[in-house]
Amino acid sequence: MVTVIILIQVKPGATERVCAAAEKIEEVQKAYIVTGPYDVIAILEAEDVIDIGHIVTGKINTVSGISRTIVCTAQ
Repeated sequence: MVTVIILIQVKPGATERVCAAAEKIEEVQKAYIVTGPYDVIAILEAEDVIDIGHIVTGKINTVSGISRTIVCTAQ
């Protein structure tokens, strides 16, 4: 299994909706609203890095209100 932390920048006014939508994604273990340069942090687990790429591009980045994501591998 691969665990990643996804740092999400959100358009103004969309933080709560984006966090709730992220938590509904099956592979997301937990999503948090945070302060600082990012608005939401999501913890995600998948089989391998190829799956991570598909999940981020096909599920997370399609959530309306997200302006940018950065994926960080956790060990």
